[in-house]
Amino acid sequence: MRKLRGRSEATLIRPGSALFTAARILPFVAIVAVVSIELSPAHFLYTGPFLTPAPALAALTMGPGGTAAVALLAGAASCATATWNQAWGSQQVYANLSALLLVSLASLVSSAARARRERELAHVRRIAQVSQDVVLRPVPDRLPGARAAGVYLAAEAGARVGGDLYEVLATRYGIRVLVGDVRGKGLPAVRTTAAVLGAFREAAHYEAELADVMTRCEAALQREIRRAEQLPDGTGPDDPAEQFVTALLAQVPTEPVVELVSRGHPPPLLLSGGGVRSLEAAVPLPPLGLAEFLGSTPARAETFPFRPGERLLLHTDGVVEARDPARNFFDLPVHLAGLGHDAPQQLVEQIRAALLQHVRGSLEDDAALVVVEREAAGTPGRPAPP
Repeated sequence: MRKLRGRSEATLIRPGSALFTAARILPFVAIVAVVSIELSPAHFLYTGPFLTPAPALAALTMGPGGTAAVALLAGAASCATATWNQAWGSQQVYANLSALLLVSLASLVSSAARARRERELAHVRRIAQVSQDVVLRPVPDRLPGARAAGVYLAAEAGARVGGDLYEVLATRYGIRVLVGDVRGKGLPAVRTTAAVLGAFREAAHYEAELADVMTRCEAALQREIRRAEQLPDGTGPDDPAEQFVTALLAQVPTEPVVELVSRGHPPPLLLSGGGVRSLEAAVPLPPLGLAEFLGSTPARAETFPFRPGERLLLHTDGVVEARDPARNFFDLPVHLAGLGHDAPQQLVEQIRAALLQHVRGSLEDDAALVVVEREAAGTPGRPAPP
C-alpha cells in the first residue's frame, strides 16, 4: 500500500534539488570571481563586499565544518589579494576583514542551529512514520484466493495519514475490507481513524456477521466521541457531536459473491471484463456516529455476484470528488473503462497517476482506494488464519 502526498511537503532547500546545488556552489563562485578580478588588470574594481556573504551562503546548505571552511577560504582570498595588490594599511582592507569575521561567526552559529533543527526534524519524522504505519498498514498483495492493492493520498502537506481509512484482513470468514472517510481533518480525524480501525481489526476476526463488525466500529466511534468531549480546549474536534464516519465493509468468502455493508459511503465498483458496475445499496444507511437516524432499520449485509477474474474497487469520496482547475470532477468509471486487465498494483498505480494528473498534483481532500481481485480456484495464495 503506497501512501503519497497530494502536494510537496518541503518548505526548505532540499538536498539534491537544483536550488540546493546552486546555493552550495555560489560561495565558491563568489570567491573565485573575486580572486580572478583582483589578480587581473581590473583589480581597481571594488570587490571586497562580494567575499563577505560567502559564509552566510554556505550556512544555507552546509554544516558548521563546511561553513568554517568557506569562511577560512574567503579570509585567505582576502588576505592574498590584499598582499598581491599591496593594499595592507588601508582602512578598506581592515573593514572588509572585520565584516567577514562578523558574518563568519554569525554564519557558524546559524549553521550549527540549522543542523541541530534538521537532526531533530529527522528524528520526529522517523517517529511519525512509525506511528502512521501503525495506523495505516500496507495492504497485503496476496490473500486466500485473491490479490489486493491500495493507494492513499493525503491532501495535507507532509501527511501520510488523514481523514480516510482502510484495512484488508484475511479472516476465518473470508477476506474482510474496510474503507472509510472521517469527517474533518488534522489530529481529531487521525484519532477517530485509529479508533475505528482498531475496532475493525479486532472484530473482523471474531464476529461472524459483517453487520456486527460494523456495530463494533460504531461503538468504538461513540467511545472516541465521548473521550474527545473531555479533551482540553483546542485538542479535540470543533464539534464532537458532529463527528461521523462514512464506512463500507466488504467480505469476500470462498463462494463467488461479495457481501457489503455500507454506512453512508460511496458504493464500490465491480470491474468485470471491460464493464464497470456500481454496487448500490438497496437501503441507504447513515454514517457511523449518526445512529439516531437509523430508526428501526437494522444494518444488514447485501450480497452481489463476485466471480473469479473480477475486481472490486472500494474508494473514498476524495477520489470521485477531486476537481481539475476547471472544477470538473474526476470520472472514475470512465477512467476505469479505459484501463486494461492489469494486476491490482498496476491498476491502482494507473488510477493514482490519472487522479494526480486530473488535479494537477494538488488534492483538496484525502483520497484512498483498495482493489481486490478474485482469483481462479486453485490459485496459490496466503492461507487464511484459523
